[in-house]
Amino acid sequence: MDATTPSHPYYPRTASIPTYVANESSVLRLLMTFGLMVGVVIGLAYWQTIQSPLRLRPIDRFAVMWFALCWYFPSRDAVSVSSTHITTLPYVLSKTQLLPSRSRREIFTRNLLTHVHQLAWGPLSWLTYFAILTNSPYRHINQVIVCTAHLYGVALYYGTNLGDFRTTGVSYSRPEAQYYWVYYICLNAPWAVVPFVLLHDSYKQTARAFRAMQAQEAERKAQ
Repeated sequence: MDATTPSHPYYPRTASIPTYVANESSVLRLLMTFGLMVGVVIGLAYWQTIQSPLRLRPIDRFAVMWFALCWYFPSRDAVSVSSTHITTLPYVLSKTQLLPSRSRREIFTRNLLTHVHQLAWGPLSWLTYFAILTNSPYRHINQVIVCTAHLYGVALYYGTNLGDFRTTGVSYSRPEAQYYWVYYICLNAPWAVVPFVLLHDSYKQTARAFRAMQAQEAERKAQ
């Protein structure tokens, strides 16, 4: 390989990635291993909903599994940086070269978001997980905070890539459609769709609680 030939498959092809190491495992093996670990996390979370004495709604059961994953990803992301173990979706996709290559701004943004997730949203997701299972009055407060953070984060994640392309004309994604639309857009879309659904549920449940409280207060005053 001559000096002008890039040693990585990322775009732009002229990008310098001196620390790049070619992946030794097949894409199928990585995705199957990752899928197994996600299945274990979801399975354990679902088992907790079954064991709970509360009458959980379907959306509550789903939220328990969702926040278990939201805790698992950031808590294990730090391990994947210095380990050969497959722990998170970003690790699997980056090692199999499925995510678009990133500008320095995108790398900084992702690293910043990762650290915020590890220090704040990961632990808060864990608290929300337990708040649902214990019917804590703080459940919807936690849920609103985490979901709002996820919506902001995914908007920023999408925005940095699109912003760079519009302002500089440089694409940091491979030209094949599946790399951008499937691996980048679709696989990150749950962090845009699910938080919106859970926010809507928190909105309705909070309004319902306040209406009940106001009705009780009005009834008390009428006596």
